[in-house]
Amino acid sequence: MSIRERSYAGSSALPGRGRSFLDRRRVSASAFQQHRPLEAQGAAVSIPAVAPGGSLHLWQRPLGGRSKRVIDVTVAATALMLALPLMLAIALLIKLTCKGPVVFSHPRIGFNGSTFRCYKFRTMVIDAEQRLQAHLASDPQAAEEWRKARKLKRDPRLTVLGILLRKSSLDELPQLFNILRGDMSCVGPRPIVAEELHRYGPYVKDYLHARPGLTGLWQVTGRNLVDYTGRVLLDAQYVRNWSVHTDLLILIRTAGAVMRFDRAS
Repeated sequence: MSIRERSYAGSSALPGRGRSFLDRRRVSASAFQQHRPLEAQGAAVSIPAVAPGGSLHLWQRPLGGRSKRVIDVTVAATALMLALPLMLAIALLIKLTCKGPVVFSHPRIGFNGSTFRCYKFRTMVIDAEQRLQAHLASDPQAAEEWRKARKLKRDPRLTVLGILLRKSSLDELPQLFNILRGDMSCVGPRPIVAEELHRYGPYVKDYLHARPGLTGLWQVTGRNLVDYTGRVLLDAQYVRNWSVHTDLLILIRTAGAVMRFDRAS
């Protein structure tokens, strides 16, 4: 096992049954690394064509089936009732301090390649895209950071309130509605845009097997501590080793991570 594989196994180990969650069915970092030069060269990666209905039809049903869906609806409905006063307060603060809509939605790739609108509290300025492009054009290091991870440590698009919401992950509370709609799951791979699918390389079918999650292995491991390759490996590892027990452990760890900005951000 490579150093990279050992680091991910150690960082995302979950308690239970005397061994690491990643020890059950380990995905190969070396296989992923063999695929990465294609991306660097700009070569096209073979991904099945989308069917006329808007999905790939690779899987008959989402990961976890009915049991996972029952947990999703129960947890999301309960969390929504408990968080409603907080969500109303956040919405009011956004309205008072920023121009534009309170909730932002953006297309994401879901189960079998279907597209859905992923909801978040708006954390960015109105002209976010223009600011991003200007920042990347003037800062080569930022452009490289964005190319590798599709995120920036110092993001010029964020408002002051948005920075706090991002660090606490409270901006993702509207995704509870996505879960109730069946677009997402409480636990699953990180929701990605269509342009990111090719970066999953040989693990793209693992991603498409599940509904994207409000939280997941990547989030509880520490978002800023894992690079893009690590995210892909953790997502694939989660899908290949899914169990109700694992979902419950991740949900418990998520509650702790949200209270620690260094782990949630």
